[in-house]
Amino acid sequence: MVHTALVTGGNRGIGLEICRQLAREGHAIVLGSRDPASGKEAAADLQRAGHDVRVVALDVSDDESVRACAGDLAGAGVEVDVLVNNAGVLAEGDLLSGSPAPMDEAVAVNFLGPYRTARAFMPGMTRRGWGRVVNVSSGWGSFASGLEGPAAYAISKAALNALTVRLAREAGPGVLVNCMCPGWVRTRMGGATATRSVAQGADTALFLATLPDDGPNGGFFRDRTPEPW
Repeated sequence: MVHTALVTGGNRGIGLEICRQLAREGHAIVLGSRDPASGKEAAADLQRAGHDVRVVALDVSDDESVRACAGDLAGAGVEVDVLVNNAGVLAEGDLLSGSPAPMDEAVAVNFLGPYRTARAFMPGMTRRGWGRVVNVSSGWGSFASGLEGPAAYAISKAALNALTVRLAREAGPGVLVNCMCPGWVRTRMGGATATRSVAQGADTALFLATLPDDGPNGGFFRDRTPEPW
């Protein structure tokens, strides 16, 4: 059976590599991009390699954009079996000084974005009795690691981790929900001096997106290994 995977922020970096790796595993890909032109450019490379890729306009920070995407896919008869919540922002700034805008942006994209897409696509998985949800989080969102990094980013990723646990409880039989830390990856966000390639950063997402039916649920992983919360 061919599964269909929706990857948010799939037009570049880790998201594009997740699309590539899942396509190589035989998945049909729905590449979500806030900028449709960028999404089409990214998809063209995958399509030239013979992969089944559909581009959708998707801004996870916007309720209407998520609803429109879900409606368009449903209208086209596309059922999302795998949801990879990859879209994210690295919001800088302190909590008690400066503008509150970084926190607003981080929460809107890093936390509420996955919440919106989960509400849009997980009920279908539950009805069909099969699904995989992968939330791309960060070690900076781990209480065990001290919530390091920019405050807004760390807090929004900690909230995403909490969301993962609760979604796993509500998902229903056959639907596995987990989150992962890709590590410090050489992307536009991570920078050129980062220690990991995009292929390394995307690998655990591939692992979680293709879990067997007896796989883990409600966990936090890095390098395919459980991480402390």
